[in-house]
Amino acid sequence: MKKQLLFLSSLFMFSVSIIGQVTDEEKNLRTANNDTIDGWKKGGLFSLNLSQASFSDWAGGGQNSINVNSSLYLFANLKKNKNRWDNMLNVGYGIFRQGDKGKFIKSDDKIELNSKYGRNASKDWYYAALLNFKTQMAPGYNYPNDSNIISNFLAPAYIIAAIGMDYKPNDNFSAFIAPLTSKSTIVNVQDLADAGAFGVTKASYDTSGNVIKHGEKYRSEFGGYIRLVYKTTLFKDKSVTLLSNMDLFSNYLHNPQNIDVNWETIIGLKVNKFISATISTTLVYDDDIKLPVDGNGDGVKESFGPRLQLKEILAVGFSYKF
Repeated sequence: MKKQLLFLSSLFMFSVSIIGQVTDEEKNLRTANNDTIDGWKKGGLFSLNLSQASFSDWAGGGQNSINVNSSLYLFANLKKNKNRWDNMLNVGYGIFRQGDKGKFIKSDDKIELNSKYGRNASKDWYYAALLNFKTQMAPGYNYPNDSNIISNFLAPAYIIAAIGMDYKPNDNFSAFIAPLTSKSTIVNVQDLADAGAFGVTKASYDTSGNVIKHGEKYRSEFGGYIRLVYKTTLFKDKSVTLLSNMDLFSNYLHNPQNIDVNWETIIGLKVNKFISATISTTLVYDDDIKLPVDGNGDGVKESFGPRLQLKEILAVGFSYKF
């Protein structure tokens, strides 16, 4: 119950949208209903943010630090007659260092590609098929311990292929509901696969600790999937935009009541043509991802179990919308 209340309260943590500029032809049709306009809508946003702090003989104390974050968001959506094809690429990477001799530590790392095809069934409903791919670029560590990799490129990677119905009343909101969904998990690092990371089958060992059978690098699930997408501008001057994506998946074959949640929200605040601020939050819950747990509340993490994962990033810097 506590997890459900925490999840529901997190729904108020909304934040970021990048809405591309329209073409000259579309500008001439601004008064028309967007749903009546055939053709491509393409655009995106690139941002590069830097923060730095330096101290010299500072009585108040402090440590030198540097933080760099970058993100790229691209979309290309096609509407032609009764057909719609929506494509999105979302890439982010960030590093920071604290202290003059400290190592650079990863603060953000994601690759997401989403493609959805739909054919109009009625006014706001589409027969639809979706393909979603998520992974990361660089190794991840459980800092301050940087000797053992806990994640890497394609470790994990998630692939979702789904068939269902898409409710799209306007260009700002869509609800994709798929009762037939395949979810694949890839762990392309043998040590992580042997440990059973991210839900794959772990290795088998003999009494001496020798590997009898290596862990599997692939896991397949079958279930139901819902993807909700909402984007809007919050003020008349379009200085603040919001984009929120939520993915929900239930495995029919194993603990269907334990729903996997992946929810990302980004708020963009436009200062001028090239300067902006963004706030992004990501909420993840996956019953198959086991994290260290302090079961006794004594500060010692003596067991492993599923946990609600939260990430928040605030960045100010250069941005270019196209």
